[in-house]
Amino acid sequence: MHASWNALVQSAGDRLVSLASMQMAAAVLMAPLVFFVPLPGPEIWALLALTLFLHTAYKLFLIRAYAHGGLGHVYPVARGGAPLLVAGASFVLLGETMEPASLAGMLLVVAGILSLTFKRNGSTPDEKRATIYALITAFFIAAYTTVDGIGARMAASPHIFVIWLFVLDGLVFGSVALWRRGFHAGWTDRALVTRAAMGAVLQIGAYWVVLWAMTKAPLGLVSALRETSVVFAALISSAILKERLGPIALFAAIIVAAGVVLIRL
Repeated sequence: MHASWNALVQSAGDRLVSLASMQMAAAVLMAPLVFFVPLPGPEIWALLALTLFLHTAYKLFLIRAYAHGGLGHVYPVARGGAPLLVAGASFVLLGETMEPASLAGMLLVVAGILSLTFKRNGSTPDEKRATIYALITAFFIAAYTTVDGIGARMAASPHIFVIWLFVLDGLVFGSVALWRRGFHAGWTDRALVTRAAMGAVLQIGAYWVVLWAMTKAPLGLVSALRETSVVFAALISSAILKERLGPIALFAAIIVAAGVVLIRL
């Protein structure tokens, strides 16, 4: 689900408008649910405010990265750097530790993810910019993943946190996009609305499952398993977006699969 909505953004004409429309659609879909969950407490509001800033920065840098590189180049760099950062942050902030096999599995997942980037040498100016923006994106991914994991655990229910996050994120990022593009950016275009609805459903499904999982397992392990989406991104970039992939993609998929097995066992 995560790789699919990223592919929708990467293939869009105006990526800011496309991503913002997805966020606003997700907010509309989630808004009715706020009446079925209690209001967050003060500490949860503080975490929501922090993560809204991190999510906004993440999306802006992701859009910049996609402006200079394809899905097959940007996605593995952005997603691959995050699990280790999340595991490090969860160790420092939460005191979480992992068994040797689980740690080895997580390292294999990250190695497989990052190896997908070797199909590009990063020699052109655009590829260098894409890599830099993707690495900055990875930092914000790690930051918001850690904050959201803590918020989901601190809230009376992870559903409270994720519902309010999607509603507020749609309002904040939608406002940023409207400020940058104005009201005449084709927001009511039928193709854009369809893409927005598809992306919103994929975003909600993907992140709701992730936040629930973070209440049941260490943040680093959940983050690493989530990043196996780069395997699907590689398939999408090759089969649908027609980006060229080398044999390294198959090798990376095998390494990622081996890491998942170690984590699971």
